[in-house]
Amino acid sequence: MGRYTEDALRDVIARYEASKDEALARRDSQLRAFHADGWRPVDLQRVTGYSRETIRQALHPEARRAANHSRRKTSAADPRPPEDYVPYGARKPYVVADTLDDLRGPTEGTVTLPRHLDWSGDPAYDLDRPARLAAMYKTVLNEASTVQDLRTWIDGKVLVRLWPQLWLPPRLRQLWERRFPELAATGAAAA
Repeated sequence: MGRYTEDALRDVIARYEASKDEALARRDSQLRAFHADGWRPVDLQRVTGYSRETIRQALHPEARRAANHSRRKTSAADPRPPEDYVPYGARKPYVVADTLDDLRGPTEGTVTLPRHLDWSGDPAYDLDRPARLAAMYKTVLNEASTVQDLRTWIDGKVLVRLWPQLWLPPRLRQLWERRFPELAATGAAAA
């Protein structure tokens, strides 16, 4: 964001929108001329490839104004979120275990997570493959709704070993590292 300002960017967009509106008006005027010369809307559609609605709006400008007015009413005038908006990552409920020793989930073989944890196309994980093991831990940590989910699917020792490699939302990572400083230490040692 060095030499360009927000005002410069807004100016670029305003010029583009103005030229787009002019081009649209020219095109619509020409389509109306073809229509006045006997071209049927279906023929205009066939030759131009435009949709039936686009041709209708070109031939009847009041239809486009009504559609645009309706669209404007449903879209916010100010694209910024409300003042009290909290991003989903900051309000998503995460579950953190009470102790790492309570986490005694599977460490080998193939497991299939229940749908409430993994609703993707393939909830089966081969834990003997390091990438799939890490993917399962990431999924369970993100989606667990109870401590029992964690106890069932996560192993504390494996979690400590995998922790530096897990790609987790910042808030989830902070919650776990506050409860278990040894996780933060493994992350710092790996960095």
